[in-house]
Amino acid sequence: MQTDVRPDSMQRITTKELADAFITEQIAQVRAQVGDKKVLLALSGGVDSSVVAALLIKAIGKQLVCVHVNHGLMRKGESENVIEVFQNQLDANLIYVDATDRFLDLLKGVDEPEKKRKIIGGEFIKVFDEEAEKLTDIKFLAQGTIYPDILESDGVKAHHNVGGLPEDMEMELVEPVKLLYKDEVRVVGSALGLPDEMVYRQPFPGPGLGVRCLGAITRDRLHALREADAILREEFDKCGLAGKVWQYFIAVPDMKSVGVKDSKRYEGWPAIIRAVNTTDAMTATIEEIPYDILHKITNRITNEVDGINRVLLDLTPKPIGTIEWE
Repeated sequence: MQTDVRPDSMQRITTKELADAFITEQIAQVRAQVGDKKVLLALSGGVDSSVVAALLIKAIGKQLVCVHVNHGLMRKGESENVIEVFQNQLDANLIYVDATDRFLDLLKGVDEPEKKRKIIGGEFIKVFDEEAEKLTDIKFLAQGTIYPDILESDGVKAHHNVGGLPEDMEMELVEPVKLLYKDEVRVVGSALGLPDEMVYRQPFPGPGLGVRCLGAITRDRLHALREADAILREEFDKCGLAGKVWQYFIAVPDMKSVGVKDSKRYEGWPAIIRAVNTTDAMTATIEEIPYDILHKITNRITNEVDGINRVLLDLTPKPIGTIEWE
């Protein structure tokens, strides 16, 4: 069993050969740990959970039960993509749960960031417990925990896997990539044969858009955030920035300012662009976005997304600002 401390002697995984050796080692460890029992995995479709899913499918096949929960806080088209890739292409043992109303009803009126994270994390565990009760021999819960999650779990990243688990959780954890940094997880994903669009997919926090729809979440502002974020991603794809920037997204705060639309004054929310580069998520630098691209993104968001009348750019590195706003 691995510990939560990465040995100083552990070589960084930078090549397919090193990744293959890691995969072989983890397959043996997973098989020894779980035996013939079933493993439940929260499959968000992000890099970490996708790599864990591929690794566990290679190790234990149909013993892995992947559960994708649509908590209503996914990016545009995210759940549909997860179903297409994992169920249709990879033939995973996938259960899809649409819990949108369940999550958004619980989050109604909650504006304190830590409370939002705990509600989302806690409800996730409840959903998984419910799914586990429908199955037999579910003794293990797999997670896409990576090393920065462990390093930052003490009060910094309470919304991530490590900080969101209840004390009385009955399932034993399976965390095969918990000693790896994000860049290493990608190398392992490529070695497992996952497509590039999955391996280099944008990092996405466990609470999803819940930590980017700042303050109390409302359905109309959440919808505006989802649409604005989709435009940002589309334009980054078109101009080639998607392959250069580690993480980019929109955050929408719970505040309004006066704007003009159809020759009339109206109040709308600002959309805040965040684009950062990092190798380990512990520090981050700001990616410079050409002004012509910023103008195009701004024009599209303010004209195509109902409720947003301003676009702002966040220029804060980490430290001092975290990558996510909440």
